[in-house]
Amino acid sequence: MNYEITGNTKLTALLGSPVSHSISPQMHNEAFRQLGLDYVYLAFDVTPDTLKDAVSGFKAAGICGFNLTMPLKVHILPLLDEITPAARLAGAVNTVTVKNGRLIGHTTDGNGYMRSVSDAGYNIIGKKMTLLGSGGAATAICVQAALDGVSSIDMFKRKNASWDKTLAFCKRISSETSCNIRLLDFNDCALLAESISESAILTNATSIGMAPDVDASPIPDPSILRQDLIVSDIIYNPRETLLLKQAKKRGCPCFNGLYMLLYQGAAAFTCWTGAEMPVDVIKKKYFSN
Repeated sequence: MNYEITGNTKLTALLGSPVSHSISPQMHNEAFRQLGLDYVYLAFDVTPDTLKDAVSGFKAAGICGFNLTMPLKVHILPLLDEITPAARLAGAVNTVTVKNGRLIGHTTDGNGYMRSVSDAGYNIIGKKMTLLGSGGAATAICVQAALDGVSSIDMFKRKNASWDKTLAFCKRISSETSCNIRLLDFNDCALLAESISESAILTNATSIGMAPDVDASPIPDPSILRQDLIVSDIIYNPRETLLLKQAKKRGCPCFNGLYMLLYQGAAAFTCWTGAEMPVDVIKKKYFSN
């Protein structure tokens, strides 16, 4: 199928920093080609300091919608006119649609992650999760896991200025779901080891181990990774982080963030176009490990 940008081509985009490593442009543009849709998807390196100007410019230019990646998923909130209930619970947005000049924020990360768990062949419903990180992706995962029926979640973060805000988030999600959520100190190695020993799955939702810092791992002592622990890392560049290498050496079943990226992207694609992304085609071309 021939595919050309025209005078009517609708713009969609990825905003974040860094973004040069992202495979989202290939994924979305191939999906547009497959369905014969006159859209294009581009990546723009945007920081928290330049986000307001970028969004204002895109809105004025008539952008159809955009994705947000690290570190913008929380910074976008004050710039939106409306957010969905799930995004409000998560306190983070990774997808924005523009309708009648209004910016509407969605979260598709949590759905993408939970679909990736099932896709990898695991069932964590009714079980415990250890979740590392408290950023936009982590909160989205926490919300969706709680809504889907994960029994308890231990969220680990550093004790910094955002601790109280994250604590309030954990209490709110606990009160609005049947999931028991605890906030724990990322630097407490004994608590981390205890939590992992009780969990069915360990999920790294931090940027620790992402390129170019490929020699970093969020787990200081790999010996706490037992053989039947599912280990997942939402990072996909590199495809095998140091954490996943540690987990494989311990005999753990594990998977990376590629399918989370695929499924959250598929949901965003539908938000913008109203069409279903041809997931099987995209998976075969870009997501086969």
